[in-house]
Amino acid sequence: MYTYIMQLITTTELRTKSKELVSTLLSGGSVDLIHRSRIIAELKPRKEEPKKFDAHRVIELARKLNLPKLSYAERDRRYREAMMKKHGSSIS
Repeated sequence: MYTYIMQLITTTELRTKSKELVSTLLSGGSVDLIHRSRIIAELKPRKEEPKKFDAHRVIELARKLNLPKLSYAERDRRYREAMMKKHGSSIS
C-alpha cells in the first residue's frame, strides 16, 4: 500500500489537506509550513503526552503545606493592600 508522507504544506492548504497532515504527524513525520514562498515553521509530533491534572493530588499537597485558613474579609484586605502597593491609590 502506498503511503503519502507530506514534506511541505502551505498556509492555504492547511484547510484542505488537514487529514493528510494529521496522518503524517501521527506516523511520526514532520512537515514544513510555507507562507509566501518561505518556510516559516516545522510541524512535528509531540514526543510525550502532557500530564493530566489531578485535583486530588493538589488537595493533598495543600493539606501537607498546612496553610492558615483565611476568611473572605482577610482575603479581600490582603488583595486590596497588594493592589494599592502595585498600582497606587488611584484605584478605588
